[in-house]
Amino acid sequence: FKMKFILGLVMCSSVYNTCLPPYEWPETFNSHYECMIFGYEESLKKAKEILKRSLYLLKYLTISVFSSVKVTTN
Repeated sequence: FKMKFILGLVMCSSVYNTCLPPYEWPETFNSHYECMIFGYEESLKKAKEILKRSLYLLKYLTISVFSSVKVTTN
């Protein structure tokens, strides 16, 4: 059995105290560190994408949350 990590990414509004449905990244990661760094990088990319679309959206979707979860594979 091999240990892998999956990434879950959630975008939330601090103003409305709500979150979009979680997105599970389709790829797995070999370590918690790889998963964590990728999560930070993708959170930054999403924030930049939102900023390009609208300052209004950035104001209301200000928090990205991610989690690296350990899974066992065959």
